[in-house]
Amino acid sequence: MNLAALISPTPPRWLDAACERWQELLLDHANCEKKAASTALALIFAYPECAAQNLALARLAREELRHFEQVTRMLERLAVPFQRLSPSRYAAGLRAALRTHEPQRRLDLLLSGAIIEARSCERFQLLAARLPEPLGAFYAELERAEARHTGLYLELAAEAASDFRPRLNELLAVEAGLIEGEDLLLRFHSGPPPLPPAADGSRGKVSSS
Repeated sequence: MNLAALISPTPPRWLDAACERWQELLLDHANCEKKAASTALALIFAYPECAAQNLALARLAREELRHFEQVTRMLERLAVPFQRLSPSRYAAGLRAALRTHEPQRRLDLLLSGAIIEARSCERFQLLAARLPEPLGAFYAELERAEARHTGLYLELAAEAASDFRPRLNELLAVEAGLIEGEDLLLRFHSGPPPLPPAADGSRGKVSSS
């Protein structure tokens, strides 16, 4: 799956807010790397019989933890103070669409992993082009890693079910709705922030020109 497979591109309003509030974004990015590692580990524990899958996921989990270390060092380098952040609705919304019975559950978990990694890859690409150094180069490097992770999850999904494409498209549609919808919280995987109120007190509108 390449970036073109994502049904909805990241809204420009999210990118503008992310570049303006990069400290908040970087803090949430650290949380995302921890969650990515825990997702891989959770799959290993859930499916101990899948030996080849679990070896690949063990390597992925180690890389995600290295990324967490890199983000933590970047926070220190840029003097961004730690603060606790509540999660956005993105992960919960995607998780709610996953099937709970086997073997469909395993397939959906792998496909959701691929989708999350693909969205991360797309956003790293966008941020790398907009943010100054050292963040620009940092995100450009991580973009390449996320592309590999997307490919890995898709390879594992293909091993779980050769006809996974229709289900992938269904989950991509769910993900697109989450990305397009407004979010009060700015997070790495959130939708765009609400429009500011107009001078007359109504909500601002995006110009069609």
